[in-house]
Amino acid sequence: MLADDLQTAGTANPRNDVSAESLERLAAEQKNRKKWLVIQPKSQTSMMVDSGSVSMPLNLIMVATLAGKLFDVTFIDERTGDVVPEDFSGYDVIAITSRTLNATKAYRIGDRALAQKKIVLLGGVHPTMLHEEASQHCTSVVYGEIESIWNELASDIIRGTMKGLYRAQELRPMTAMHRPDFSYALNSKNAKRYSALIPILATKGCPVGCNFCTTPTVYGKSYRYREIDLVLEEMRYHQERLGKKKVNFSFMDDNISFRPQYFTELLEEMAKLGVRWNANISMNFLHKPEVAEVAGRSGCDLMSIGFESLNPDILKTINKGANRLQNYSTVVGNLHNNDIAIQGYFMFGFDDDTDKSFQATYDFIMQNRIEFPVFSLVTPFPGTPYYDEMKPRLRHFDWDKYDTYHYMFEPRKISGEKLLENFVKLQKEVYKGRSIMQRMQGKPLNWVWFVNFMMNRFTRKLKPEFYL
Repeated sequence: MLADDLQTAGTANPRNDVSAESLERLAAEQKNRKKWLVIQPKSQTSMMVDSGSVSMPLNLIMVATLAGKLFDVTFIDERTGDVVPEDFSGYDVIAITSRTLNATKAYRIGDRALAQKKIVLLGGVHPTMLHEEASQHCTSVVYGEIESIWNELASDIIRGTMKGLYRAQELRPMTAMHRPDFSYALNSKNAKRYSALIPILATKGCPVGCNFCTTPTVYGKSYRYREIDLVLEEMRYHQERLGKKKVNFSFMDDNISFRPQYFTELLEEMAKLGVRWNANISMNFLHKPEVAEVAGRSGCDLMSIGFESLNPDILKTINKGANRLQNYSTVVGNLHNNDIAIQGYFMFGFDDDTDKSFQATYDFIMQNRIEFPVFSLVTPFPGTPYYDEMKPRLRHFDWDKYDTYHYMFEPRKISGEKLLENFVKLQKEVYKGRSIMQRMQGKPLNWVWFVNFMMNRFTRKLKPEFYL
């Protein structure tokens, strides 16, 4: 992985044929195991991206798990307070994962390690999208997931024959995915900063194809999934490790429900375990009450749903075909009827947005009592069709501000000034005390209440200039 999402776009690589057996023989011949330092950089954004508790970085844990079988691995997560050393003399390989919003930080670390003559690997969504740019700051770019090029990469590291780009010829099945070794994160002196939610993965990819999303651009239209027994085995492992049944999992899948038969079979089995879970999910099948019913019965606390907009023209423009406005309230009702809370994502700044967009969103949230609304500004990410379309209109290419909370371009039907004014007003209105009580009245007193009151404190301080 070295990628925030765990998949790859498969294109031919002239040498992707190193067998596991030959790699094992080569590794056994090592006189000294090379030392890796794997790094999760902190973002530079001024917004609340890496504040408070943070999720365990499943992508980097998987890199450490894979590398740890052949090399000595040290794990650093800057978001928890770990410090990246200035002196890399104790390491042979510096492996850094990067999203767009922390690319500048990742590049600075890479440049420093290169100056000290280290092997530097850069991976993640941003280096995959802009591998030519990333190649200026590393020895090698890992394109997409590391599993599918691991034998070749590990072999070259041992031999010292590095290539500039490692890109898989074909995707490996998820049966080859090792169970992540969470000790790399949990043994950190700052592990208390991690959320209690345990990240887990059942599927990879999303074939929907929203034009603003990085997933289909980087990973193609492929969709892979693990055998259900493997997912359940991993859950049982964590139950035994923690000594309790009620373990809280967070699925990292891009679209776990894309194959409804697989999804419902997995949930039926999970219902027997007594776990709790949340996930990102497409609206494709949520209008069917039986899907929400099995989700609730299997322990689902919260679904994260990209409603994106209440404007049908916008949904059509961004290829959000799964979102049908006539189903929105039905979807919400089905989930609420099964005691599942909703984290609803809403985006603003599209060309078809007007003043009415904000009022329509406010009305929908309040009428449907969405527990945790999340608001963002449209951000064309490098590598997406939307970025190519909007590039001439972008205000800047400061990657630190590509966090979905900064104003990137002026829409056609509303001024930038008015956009930000309405954006701030909507957040203040949704998260003022009276609105929170209206949305949350009668709902279980849990962490979602806490998040709402934290957002109340945060939004009271907001000003339009924060988003420039």
